[in-house]
Amino acid sequence: MKNQFSIPLIFLLFVMGCSIDSGETKKKANNPYASWYQVASGKPAALVFASYKTTMIADGNDEALLRISAVDSAGMEIMDATLPFTISVKGDAIEILKNHGFNYIRLRIFVNPENELGYSPNSGFCGLDSTLMMARRVKKAGLNLLLDFHYSDTWADPQKQFKPKAWQELSFNDLSTRLNTYTKLVLLKLKEQETMPEMVQIGNEINHGIVWPEGHISNLDQLAELLKAGTRAVREIDTSCKVMMHLALGGQNEETVFWFDNMIARGVEFDIIGLSYYPRWHCTLDDLNNNMLDILQRYQKDINVVEYSAFKREVNNLVFELPENRGNGTCIWEPLNTWSRIFDSDGNALKEINIYDEIKAEYLPDWQLPEIGVLYLVDF
Repeated sequence: MKNQFSIPLIFLLFVMGCSIDSGETKKKANNPYASWYQVASGKPAALVFASYKTTMIADGNDEALLRISAVDSAGMEIMDATLPFTISVKGDAIEILKNHGFNYIRLRIFVNPENELGYSPNSGFCGLDSTLMMARRVKKAGLNLLLDFHYSDTWADPQKQFKPKAWQELSFNDLSTRLNTYTKLVLLKLKEQETMPEMVQIGNEINHGIVWPEGHISNLDQLAELLKAGTRAVREIDTSCKVMMHLALGGQNEETVFWFDNMIARGVEFDIIGLSYYPRWHCTLDDLNNNMLDILQRYQKDINVVEYSAFKREVNNLVFELPENRGNGTCIWEPLNTWSRIFDSDGNALKEINIYDEIKAEYLPDWQLPEIGVLYLVDF
């Protein structure tokens, strides 16, 4: 992930001189040497960018007056030049998102992503070390953290829940123990550096289970035991941390009910229901809404659409208008480099980011935040 991002600001330049008064007398008084560096007309050869302050405080509030002019080949300012130009202001992606209303960052973590078939061969990005580093950035920015355990060396989703290479030969009992101790290890490391997550996912899009084959959905009892091992680890480290069960079933109500009925019957406990919603896989917005309303009534749990990309305003409206303020929040997936993202491939913020200013203004002022208070999240 890049650490610096550009926000494009488009200006139309009308270069006039320094004085804002059109009176010739005042102009000469304010700019007695204008004739030394300005000409009435000419052919632009370059833009000159100068600032009346060369050092700024990076607090989002400090201001500087900029002076931008078009000059000819001799370096003389051209008074009648009219040229378009673009300014790119560099900034940290997390701070940019925070300024647009995001208050959580969602990070994924893999067991050994540095493995040859892992998510990040050799470099190990999204492993423990880089997660600790990213967590420090998140907390330094004053944001909350949602940690998404994939329990794999690479992507885990409904089509694949590959067991970590280091866990391949374990018996089921040892596998359950390892999942528990690994979860505790990660959380203890985060707690030691004072970056404990406020929320944890026990698996990612787990409607077909985790760590196959032992935790496949066809093995309901074993799946439940593995999920309980993960939840137990969270409770042992920090009882205030919320636990989420995340299914990729935004609009599939029957399958959602099957999953939660079976896991709850087997003693799996949790705080938040997480759903993915992508129209190409999860049906219509009406289906998403109907599913959320039904499972809310059945299970009395807060709901978070913890992955989505399209229908940004609509998804947020549905979540935040759920009865009894049960809409825990939303999490736009990969806003830096996926489908209907809010940054382009060069890190430039797109106009879609402004949707979140509107969502924040509409729902935050009169909404009493729950204990965790998730508004918007982002997955890096």
